[in-house]
Amino acid sequence: MLSKALLYRSQVTTSKKRRLYKNRMSNIVHVILSGGVGSRLWPLSRKSYPKQYLSLFKEGSLFEMTVNRNQGLCNQVIVVGNKDNNQLSRGVMESNGVDYIDIVESTPRNTAAAIAFAAFAAKSDDILVVTPSDHVIVGDEGYSKAIQEGIEKANQGYIVTFGIQATKPETGYGYIEYKGDQVLSFREKPNKETAEDFIERGNFLWNSGMFCFRADTLLQELQQFEPRVYATALAAWQHKQDGVLDEALSKEIPSISIDYAVMERSKKIRVVATDFTWSDLGSFESMYDYLKETGHPTDENGNMVIGTEVFSAFVGLRNTILVYTKDAFLILQKESSQDVKKIYNTLERHQSKLID
Repeated sequence: MLSKALLYRSQVTTSKKRRLYKNRMSNIVHVILSGGVGSRLWPLSRKSYPKQYLSLFKEGSLFEMTVNRNQGLCNQVIVVGNKDNNQLSRGVMESNGVDYIDIVESTPRNTAAAIAFAAFAAKSDDILVVTPSDHVIVGDEGYSKAIQEGIEKANQGYIVTFGIQATKPETGYGYIEYKGDQVLSFREKPNKETAEDFIERGNFLWNSGMFCFRADTLLQELQQFEPRVYATALAAWQHKQDGVLDEALSKEIPSISIDYAVMERSKKIRVVATDFTWSDLGSFESMYDYLKETGHPTDENGNMVIGTEVFSAFVGLRNTILVYTKDAFLILQKESSQDVKKIYNTLERHQSKLID
């Protein structure tokens, strides 16, 4: 049996450990990445008004849903966006009364640089929870549980990625091969046959593009594996003005994804296999599925109209989507949604104002 002195010392030590643990866990920063244009959702999504700000959903825009989802889990917010739509994110944050750090990219340089900027803005021991701004997540309890597990692993020095239970052979997502919390490999977007093999094998998760880590852990790994990305991103960060990154220095940053720069190369990677419902709404097929589930009308043959209440009828067609905007409309088979990017790329090559 412990003596009173030893018992007291043990209680004090335990109390100190709890306080230290609480302090370590206290500064959780939600980093919102808002730089994408959603090219597979053209003509709804444009450079000046990308999909995360579209008012298509009962709960608000995807960006607003992302902010609200994480407010109870984090105590600070950083938004990394670009100069083309920075005013849109600012409007959402101000209307919701959320204090945040605003980082404005002068030119897009992919996710490795964007996440580095957020890590530079944070304290070295801050835990960053990095999420895209354009995903749909259903299941608050499951989401909270996954984030808490990620935070615990991040406090142990790991870089955490969040995997989604794969429910079908989706060719539009990257995959994570895993065992327990160990990542065995990352796989690029597969063809249909490969995706079917992943589903059959049962140890593959969809790559959500969400991460959790200590700021200093991520920066150390980035500096080790991509020293040029680290150095040029730091230079652009150090010469920012009012949160806007220097454009000339930003153009020197290699455009590399965080997956290639760190996740596929670091030995510190762990995965949290989540159990919430998730979609990146990266195509009209996934948007169709979500809208239908939430009550958006379709006809008896599964045809859907998006963007107008003008009467529209489909004859001899099934699972067809009509997308209407003021200056363009798109008609597509739901199953061919991934090909919409080809139209966007063609318009971009011709410098069309239809993508602005």
